[in-house]
Amino acid sequence: MLNRPWHYSMIEALKKTKGIILDIDGTLFKGEHPLLDLKELFTLLETLGWGFIVATNNTKSAKDYQERFRKQGISIKEEHILTCAEATAEYLALNHSKRHTVYVIGKEALKNEIRQRGYEVLEGREKQADIVVVGGDFNLNYEKLKNAILHIQDGARLIGTNPDILIPTEEGLLPEAGTTLAAIEAATGMHPIIIGKPEPILFQLAVKKMGLTAKQVMMIGDRLDTDIKGARQAGIYSVLVETGVDSRESVESKGIHPDFIVPDMKQFMRIIEESL
Repeated sequence: MLNRPWHYSMIEALKKTKGIILDIDGTLFKGEHPLLDLKELFTLLETLGWGFIVATNNTKSAKDYQERFRKQGISIKEEHILTCAEATAEYLALNHSKRHTVYVIGKEALKNEIRQRGYEVLEGREKQADIVVVGGDFNLNYEKLKNAILHIQDGARLIGTNPDILIPTEEGLLPEAGTTLAAIEAATGMHPIIIGKPEPILFQLAVKKMGLTAKQVMMIGDRLDTDIKGARQAGIYSVLVETGVDSRESVESKGIHPDFIVPDMKQFMRIIEESL
C-alpha cells in the first residue's frame, strides 16, 4: 500500500470515509463477468452505512448498468449510478444555450441524455453544429469522423465525454473515446473540453449525489490517468486495484501516485472488515 505524504494509513483513511466512488470496468467487472462477489460488497456497504456511487467514463445509460447488475442479482437505484453520458449532458445544460445544436459521436444513451436536456442532436451535416460531443462508439466509421471534423472546421466547439484511450473487455483492451478524440484533435488542432475522469465535473457530481464532502469520500479504480489522477485532484482518497489497465509497476512510469494499492476488490473488502 502507498500512504499519503503525511503518513495516513489506509485504516485511518477508512475511518474518515463515509462514501465511496466505484469504477465499473476493470474494477467491478471485466466485460460482463464480475471480478468479485458483488452481493457481498454491497451488503458490506449497507452494513457500514456508507454512501456509494458507481461511476464510469462509459456513456451507456444508467438503466443499462442497472440491468448489468440485475443479471448478477443486484438491485441498484438509478441515483447510485453516474455515467459520462449524464455528466456530459449536465455540463451542456449548465454552460450552453438550448438553442445550440449538437453533433454526437457516441452511443444512443449519450444522445438521449443530451436530447432530454432540450438540445437538438444532429444526425450528420443537415445544418451546422455549434458543439461536437465525442464519446465511445463501437460503430465508429469514416463518415462520423468526417462530419465531426467538418463541423469543427466550420466553428463548432469540441467536447469529449472522457479521455480513455482503451477500455478493458473480454477481448482485450479496445479503443475508447480518447482514441477518437486524438484523431479529431490531430485533424483540427482543437483541444477538447473533457467531462469525465480525471476532470472534476464527474467527481463533483458524485460527491454531491452522496451529500458528502470530498474529504469523506474514497475512489476505487483501475486506471491511474483517470480514476486516480482525478481523485487526487478532487481531494478524494484514491485506491488503485490491479484488475484492469494499471498495476503498481505503472505508478513510477506514469508518475501518478495513488494513496493506496490493492490487488483487487476482494482484498479491499478484507481490509475494511479487519479495520472497522
